Amino acid sequence: MATVLNVTEAAVAAQPNMGGAQFASHTWLEPIIVVTIMITSLTLNRRHNFRILDSNRGRSATRSLLPHDSQASSPDGSIDSDSHLSGDSDVLTSTKYPPKKRNCCGMVLRTPNSSRFADHVHSRILAKFPFLIEMFYWVLNLLFYTLTKAIAQSFFTNYDGLRELAQDHGVLILDIEHKSWLSFLFPIEERDFQAWFLNGHLTAITFLNRIYSLVHIPGTVAFLSWYYYAAPSHSTFAVVRRTMTLGNFAAFAIFTVFPTMPPRLLPKKFGFHDTVRQANAESVWVGGNYVNQLAAMPSLHFTYAFVIGCTFLYHSGLFRRTRNEPRKSIFTQTAFLVVGILYPLLVLTVIVATANHYWLDAVVAMITTSLSLLGNKVWMFLLPAEDILCWVLRVDKPAPTTGDRLLRQQGARYQPVKDEEDP
Repeated sequence: MATVLNVTEAAVAAQPNMGGAQFASHTWLEPIIVVTIMITSLTLNRRHNFRILDSNRGRSATRSLLPHDSQASSPDGSIDSDSHLSGDSDVLTSTKYPPKKRNCCGMVLRTPNSSRFADHVHSRILAKFPFLIEMFYWVLNLLFYTLTKAIAQSFFTNYDGLRELAQDHGVLILDIEHKSWLSFLFPIEERDFQAWFLNGHLTAITFLNRIYSLVHIPGTVAFLSWYYYAAPSHSTFAVVRRTMTLGNFAAFAIFTVFPTMPPRLLPKKFGFHDTVRQANAESVWVGGNYVNQLAAMPSLHFTYAFVIGCTFLYHSGLFRRTRNEPRKSIFTQTAFLVVGILYPLLVLTVIVATANHYWLDAVVAMITTSLSLLGNKVWMFLLPAEDILCWVLRVDKPAPTTGDRLLRQQGARYQPVKDEEDP
């Protein structure tokens, strides 16, 4: 009995106090937070002065953007809103709804013009709540992320072999950071960084543990929802969204070919502790079958945070003259500057102190994000596929409401940037 007690005491002594773990309520509270943010965004970004069920059909928010001469008239001069029911054989030759011309891989493709479906109920719902399109894009991102785990496993013999390779990659990253000629770039080891919080700063590590998941999905959704509302134009918003999406896919590719075990899963001899998931108190975003636990390199947490920080710095107006955007007060400029710098630093602190990522994960995330910004228009090749999908679903893609707020506030003085029609 004494021997058993001594072993137990030694185990307890070897396990430091890691502060408070995530609340068990994170499992159900965080999805509620995300849904609440989305519903709020749908409401704030709705199209004003537009009714889904309107007796004056034929003048939807989307159709009104088309040239008037593209709407064919009947012999008596009235708009023939049902002429498209005569058949779809004129989809690429119609003069009333001329086909769209899309540039794809150096070729010009003619795709169906789904504006003829603008008066369908589901089209009018989208026209009233255009933010639904952004939610659809997010769902596609999540579906592709869930595939990375299955694809990575299919590349290797078995799950045990995948874990062993991921562990070797994690150790390799530590060696590159602290045992190679690049060690001068990483003067503080991740283990020592975490130890500082565990030794006398338990309130801080408790705070970091409990916001670890909140700064990822809920925080990113909140940012995109706000930016869709606050951006000066939809084209400006789309650059950020496309950059974030391309950064996602760059990370997904690396997850597949270079699976990496996070520090918290390395053998105990490396000195890391899983402070977030104590007693299995993990959130829905960091656990579950759809989460790829061997995807430390690069950090998606920092990918999102870096995009968000750069966006705030860009709109602070302190480093450039903002074009087609109202000038901000000094207080607002300073607030944007502070958020742009501190938010990425907060996320970096969170992911390293909780042993979920290495320093190099954030460095690679900055590189992939910067490259994604330069090549974000690669997503434009999906426009033909989106046109065909809209045609199959008999739905008209709505005009976004981004920039409408400034237009209402400043009236004729505000000239929004012409938006690109992007996926």
